[in-house]
Amino acid sequence: MRTLIIAEAGVNHNGSPELARQLVDAAAAAGVDYVKFQTFQADKLVTRTARQAAYQSRNLGHGEESQYTMLKRLELSADDHHALVSHCQARGVGFLSTPFDLSSIDFLASPPIRLSFWKVPSGEVTNFPYLRAIGRTGKPVVLSTGMATLDEIEAAIDVLTRFGTPRNGITLLHCTTEYPAPKDQVNLRAMQTMHERFGLPVGYSDHTEGIEIPVAAVTMGATVIEKHFTLDRSLPGPDHKASLEPDELKAMVRQIRAVESALGNGIKEPTPAERPNIPIARKSIVAATAIKRGELFTEENLTAKRPGTGLCPMRWESVVGQPAPRNFEPDEPIEL
Repeated sequence: MRTLIIAEAGVNHNGSPELARQLVDAAAAAGVDYVKFQTFQADKLVTRTARQAAYQSRNLGHGEESQYTMLKRLELSADDHHALVSHCQARGVGFLSTPFDLSSIDFLASPPIRLSFWKVPSGEVTNFPYLRAIGRTGKPVVLSTGMATLDEIEAAIDVLTRFGTPRNGITLLHCTTEYPAPKDQVNLRAMQTMHERFGLPVGYSDHTEGIEIPVAAVTMGATVIEKHFTLDRSLPGPDHKASLEPDELKAMVRQIRAVESALGNGIKEPTPAERPNIPIARKSIVAATAIKRGELFTEENLTAKRPGTGLCPMRWESVVGQPAPRNFEPDEPIEL
């Protein structure tokens, strides 16, 4: 199965449409399936007095600033979105954006954007009006589950499906909502726990540094991988420091595709590459000493040596005790 790879540009455009286009270029060059932005209106997303998260204050270096002031700088206009959709089409990469308020859901569901599926962020798992609006569109949903308990995830699934999301159209993304996420708090096995509990496809939204954790998630069954990326980690902004740079994004895609190829179909049998090596690596029953016709084959006058073009040594017990049908020289393959 081919893993869906979403490159999360998020707000790493810093409010610049030109920087956003460059992020699309970098994502397309890396070979991802989708490049994802964030669609919101600060007035409808956050109160004027809401404080920044600790990681935002740490990364921005001015913690006294409110979330509202920070987010207002990072908005993209409707025209910016339309231009990005066109640019994604020109570069051969899918456009995706996560809505963070009800009006943004309507905007992304309407022409000319009309998203084919939703990526719901972890912070909206407990937002009933938001989930209801997403459900009413009837489109598939990729649901991030950072900070959530299994009961909260179940409640979110219930709202989505009750209002129109097909249950078989939901994919759950395991996530640790911290930037960067400590690797000892990733708990990748929770992804498999969700699959066992809900019987739904699972994936992984990664906030760790580096690329080894999302690659490991693919080996554990992730069908979707989401990863933040930036053009330059030294740029100012809340998410740059926890993001991959373009060469790292390319490396992640390359390694995920290699792992997919290596996972195979699960059938244990000789592969086409192995078959020519079977007679070279395996052994046959051969004479350990000179054996005369009519002499009984014994543990002492037989041995197993390469190549494996004669009798398989797994037939040893049926050969020992049989009379030799002719004379055999040492190292000569035994025949019955």
